[in-house]
Order: sequence, then C-alpha cells, then structure tokens
Amino acid sequence: MEDSTHQTLNQTSLFASTFTKAWSLQVKRVNELLESISNEDLLNEIAPGRNTGIYLLGHLTAVNDGILPLLGLGRKRYPELEKIFISTPDKSGLEYPSVDELKDYWNDVSETLAGQFQALAPEEWLTRHEAVSAEDFSREPHRNKLNVLISRTTHMSYHLGQLIFLREKSGN
Repeated sequence: MEDSTHQTLNQTSLFASTFTKAWSLQVKRVNELLESISNEDLLNEIAPGRNTGIYLLGHLTAVNDGILPLLGLGRKRYPELEKIFISTPDKSGLEYPSVDELKDYWNDVSETLAGQFQALAPEEWLTRHEAVSAEDFSREPHRNKLNVLISRTTHMSYHLGQLIFLREKSGN
C-alpha cells in the first residue's frame, strides 16, 4: 500500500512540475516578445479591426491576476484591470494604463504567481479551486487547481500567438 501511495505522489509531482514548467515557458515567451517590440507597436491592432497589443497585454495581466483568488492564493493585485480588460472590449473608450505600467503589472503578477506556484505542494494542485463548490467538486474532481493552470496556460499561448503578429508587422 505504501508503495502505491508513493507512486501516486510521484505522478502528482510529475504532473504539477510538467504544467508549472509549461506555464513558465509561456510567461518567458511573452516576456521575450515584449522585449522584441516597441511600446508604440503595442498600441497597434494585431490585424485590421482586431484588438490592440496594449489591450491584449492588459487582458493577459488581468486574467492571470485573477488566478490568485481563484486558486485561493490571495487577492488580485490589480483588480481595476478587470473592468478595463475583461469586462469591456478594446476600443471602448476607457482609459488604459500606459504600456510601461502594464509591463510592470505583468511582471509583478507573473513573479507573484511563480512564487505561489512553487510554494504549492504537488497534491494541492489536485484540490478544488475557489469557483467550484465542495459538493460539485466531489462529483467533478477534474475541476481542480491544475485544470485552472492548464486552461490559463492555453489562454496565454493563444494571445501570445496574436501578439506575434505585431512583431511581424514591425519587422523585428
């Protein structure tokens, strides 16, 4: 029995490590992209009639900031970003923070999450997140913290793909 428990813990560690590394890789890719394009390029639409780079940066920052309370790791660091970059579409007329401010917020949220993720024990990744009740979680155990990490990593990857168009348009 002890051997089976040890094997399950090792598998859980492997899953947690695999997905936190995938998360870190996407954050690194976003950071590299942000270093490769100018602040002025981020003000442009990724394609005609589509979102601007600054909006996507704000959106990614706001969504990732929301991971903290969703995983029970603390409060949002920049709750004001939700209305601007999640609840409201781009070009709504709301005032955005500057590109430099958003980059600072992005870095702060990313570093905070990295520290919090490292502090989570592997088995904690398989516990319920805050948006699911204990009753629902007992029926649907896949609604766990690791699932949130996977879906947010995919979300980040999707928008990174959009932001790459800005680099290509600028010729960098």
